[in-house]
Amino acid sequence: MNSRKTRFVIAIAIACALLGYRALKPKDETSTGKADAASAPVAPLKPVMLGKIPFTPCNLSSTMSRDTLEAQCATFEVPEDRANPAGRKIALNIAWLEPTGSGEKMPDPLFLLAGGPGQAAVETFPAMNPILKEVRKLRSVILIDQRGTGKSNLLSCDAVDGEDDGDSSPEAMQAAAGKCVETLSKKADLRHYTTTDAVADLEAVRKAIGAAQVNLMGVSYGTRVAQQYAMRHPDVTRSIVLDSPVPNTQGLGNIFARNLDDALALQFALCTRTATCKDKLGNPRAELDALLAKLRAAPVTVSYHDASTGEQRQDVLRAETVAGLVRMYAYMPAAGALLPKLIHEANAGRYENLMALSQMMHGEMKDAMAMGMQLSVICSEDADSMVAREEDKDTVLGNLMPEGMAAMCKAWPKGNAPADFHKALATKVPALVLAGEFDPVTPPRYGEEIVKTLPNGRLFVLRGQGHSVLGAGCMPKLFAQFVEKADAKALDGKCLDKLAYTPPFTSFNGWEP
Repeated sequence: MNSRKTRFVIAIAIACALLGYRALKPKDETSTGKADAASAPVAPLKPVMLGKIPFTPCNLSSTMSRDTLEAQCATFEVPEDRANPAGRKIALNIAWLEPTGSGEKMPDPLFLLAGGPGQAAVETFPAMNPILKEVRKLRSVILIDQRGTGKSNLLSCDAVDGEDDGDSSPEAMQAAAGKCVETLSKKADLRHYTTTDAVADLEAVRKAIGAAQVNLMGVSYGTRVAQQYAMRHPDVTRSIVLDSPVPNTQGLGNIFARNLDDALALQFALCTRTATCKDKLGNPRAELDALLAKLRAAPVTVSYHDASTGEQRQDVLRAETVAGLVRMYAYMPAAGALLPKLIHEANAGRYENLMALSQMMHGEMKDAMAMGMQLSVICSEDADSMVAREEDKDTVLGNLMPEGMAAMCKAWPKGNAPADFHKALATKVPALVLAGEFDPVTPPRYGEEIVKTLPNGRLFVLRGQGHSVLGAGCMPKLFAQFVEKADAKALDGKCLDKLAYTPPFTSFNGWEP
């Protein structure tokens, strides 16, 4: 891996702000494949009106799911800058999934708010459709690609443009972000792609479809959008579901290093508390620290089989590569159960599996986020919290993310956030709050903070789960019950007691019987 790729690894760690990552190179939406996969009209049929918006039939598909769903799709124009309504417009990409059941249809739809910042709701929905099976029987689901994502004027860019100058410093990242600004500014005023702008878009769509009230379901960054909407429009918000939430009060600048280390301590303890795992693999955290120190001192050239092509390849394994892989696997404890074995093998000089999995993860995740939109959000809303801390210096991630984000935000145009933007949400709107016990980015204490000011809110912490937990165990059933009755405190959550921990792998064949 050359120094140009090293800079890309750093950009990946930064772009992993909440759910995943995407690279920094401006792209034409018509050539990415994403636009074609997200929503393609099947025939020029007569539009179906939902309120004032005409919809036509389309199919929804996603790289994250094999399912293809029939839906109705539309675009809805909104001003890019609401202070200048005669200026440039954004055509929001919208999908409407009609109720599937034969019973009386409910008038209040469910709005799904994607994570990131930078994910597109339309593209990500097919993977979530099975979770919403019961909810969809009586309610419509509305998907809106947030401005700057998907087909709503996508802001996509690549942090490693230009010559391989060997420089992966904050100054180089600032310069790369500046190049992205220069290109994207030809089609967007980057100051107007914030959460506050997105909330105004949601309200405009609600009015246009004629819904008196809506239910909001947000995942990760989507929980910030949900909280901001409920704060600004409580009377039209029937209920909110916050899956893996970040509180309004929390800046995103330097939360990642400590939260990851805390989650790894919990996940790795499953090995150190198991005699067989500890005997075979040692202390996973001590082994990880040793591996990172070794690679920082001397990166290793590794020959491995490419998982997608089967070809033999050679690349350089660096500490940043390992840190990124560990972080992404920690999001999913079922996958993270493999980490102690991978780390132990690498410390013994067997790097092939770690290298192959890292490259596979990079290939699968590189198109998950719209990095330009993400920077518009975090640079406008979280810049004050991008501060390196001494106590984070010796963590797995160190101060890589706040330093890198701060550097890029120096070049990025910033929008305005309301004075009360970081005020805790305090509302009587019914709220279901979900957190994973092992979440490496939005830990359960965030959910605990949120429900303190929600008198009709309730928190469920799901045993052994990571980030994004709505599909775990019986949670889809509880979710459907909540949306039906809008009463979180009436839910019987005993079925969640059946959730079990995933034992750590002691070999590549699995865990001990």
